[in-house]
Amino acid sequence: MALDSKVPKGSIKDKWTDYKNQINLVNPANKRHIDVIVVGTGLAGGSASATLAELGYNVKSFAYQDSPRRAHSIAAQGGINAAKNYQGDGDSTYRLFYDTVKGGDYRSREANVYRLAEVSANIIDQCVAQGVPFARDYGGLLDNRSFGGVLVSRTFYAKGQTGQQLLLGAYSAMNRQIARGKIEMFNRHEMLDVVIVDGKARGIIARNLVTGEIERHSAHAVVIASGGYGNVYFLSTNAMGSNVTAGWKVHKKGAYFANPCYTQIHPTCIPRSGDYQSKLTLMSESLRNDGRIWVPKNLEDVQAIRDGKLKPTDLTEDQRDYYLERRYPAFGNLVPRDVASRAAKERCDAGYGVNATGEAVYLDFAASFERYGKEQAKIQNISNPSAAKIKELGQEIVRAKYGNLFQMYEKIVDENPYETPMMIYPAVHYTMGGVWVDYNLMTTIPGCYAIGEANFSDHGANRLGASALMQGLADGYFVLPYTIGDYLANDIRTGKIATDSPEFDAAEKEVSERINFFINNKGTHSVDYYHKKLGKIMWDKCGMSRNEEGLKTAIEEISTLRKDFWENVNVPGTASEYNEQLAKAGMVADFLELGELFAKDALVREESAGGHFR
Repeated sequence: MALDSKVPKGSIKDKWTDYKNQINLVNPANKRHIDVIVVGTGLAGGSASATLAELGYNVKSFAYQDSPRRAHSIAAQGGINAAKNYQGDGDSTYRLFYDTVKGGDYRSREANVYRLAEVSANIIDQCVAQGVPFARDYGGLLDNRSFGGVLVSRTFYAKGQTGQQLLLGAYSAMNRQIARGKIEMFNRHEMLDVVIVDGKARGIIARNLVTGEIERHSAHAVVIASGGYGNVYFLSTNAMGSNVTAGWKVHKKGAYFANPCYTQIHPTCIPRSGDYQSKLTLMSESLRNDGRIWVPKNLEDVQAIRDGKLKPTDLTEDQRDYYLERRYPAFGNLVPRDVASRAAKERCDAGYGVNATGEAVYLDFAASFERYGKEQAKIQNISNPSAAKIKELGQEIVRAKYGNLFQMYEKIVDENPYETPMMIYPAVHYTMGGVWVDYNLMTTIPGCYAIGEANFSDHGANRLGASALMQGLADGYFVLPYTIGDYLANDIRTGKIATDSPEFDAAEKEVSERINFFINNKGTHSVDYYHKKLGKIMWDKCGMSRNEEGLKTAIEEISTLRKDFWENVNVPGTASEYNEQLAKAGMVADFLELGELFAKDALVREESAGGHFR
């Protein structure tokens, strides 16, 4: 199949406007006869469901959680980018476009990225109108902060809870449409297959996770908004339930999968504490605005810190290596994520890791406490303040900016980050790869769309910080509602899609057989046993740095592990109840297939690019 991106002709700055002027539309009277399924209720899926329903389409929305507001978008901390130039520091639509393309090592589709930058300003207006409580400056105007890989301040934020607040905005918009009857909400449902009728996506097979019932749902188009696949590594910052199943099912029915090996390792996460940990916790990139990253210069000091004989606060400035500031003076601690992660790994691999496992560097706020404290002392007209007073005043400012993050760190690590530097280490966070889509966000299956992190198009080999929320809301609020109409304009006379067709029969039969296999297979190992083994293979051989020998070994090991999984996995319980292990078995089965494709993709990419370092 020849891939056709369907990028419009013309100047890049005019493509989206000209395209909207020429595409087919569906009039309001016809929209109410058209059904759309949206799988996922995060920022992309939630905003798409709300907007499509507002336009008049009949929407069926699916979430595996007990509420749309529990989607993993709620965990996003630092902020959302937009080219508003409120700081007057030289930002523009072009600069946001350029930074995003450059940050992705020039591997993204430029037309899609320019459109993303173009609509970014609309997102902020939309969210403010919804009541999202973005941070404001002293004069009441929306505030901004910086993120990695850029030289301007364009990130809008709500303390360290930006994803939560944006998702609540989308959720409230969804609730309005649910009350109107335009969205039919299916909580605790998981999509297990897409149904193709006459070459077009015409529905899905879903399982009610509470009762175990297999259901058929038809529509004129299917939208996949199910997020990323970082949990292929077992340990990641993703929610425990985040999975690749929806995207993988459409891939197996003919949708191309692009760039699976482009995975982002986030530089600021709480380090792993032991072999029995089930997930990792993100510390927002926004902390790098005010925190300085360092390790001791001398290996003797490193060992003394590990042995508990020395505290990090005992080291003087000339005994510390602020390695990002030393190597990248233009960006300092705000280098792109892939650069910061590799630098931390290099220091730790060289023996400078500061915790018991040797996998941690320091993120230190002492300089910010002093800087902000001195500024506040002047503002409050305090003459000759003591060092303790300066620190106290500075900590109040930092607490107002990042208080919930500091609190979360202290609860997990049991150390006070106001008194001792945070320890951080890179962890799997985001997947730039995903289902291939064209300019319309349609996959290679007609009528099947993929939006947000589930698709591949906007971030190339590395995503810049605060751009995930931007892409999810851009796709859901401002892009898909236009482009899907161009396709659905041909369906105004189609009528309801029947669910009693041979195609639905075959898809349901396939799903049921797989579920029955898991329940009846009396193996010896749990699902987590295989997931952890897969995760270790992925982290060791397909992690931050990769080589030919390791990737070939990974392919063999994953293939062997997958064979063992199908022979020896054990799933307790029945299929007619809420069975977490049964749901997890299906997810891990898909991860095992994806992991092999991931390693094969990394093997044939002999160049280094962003999150893929050969």
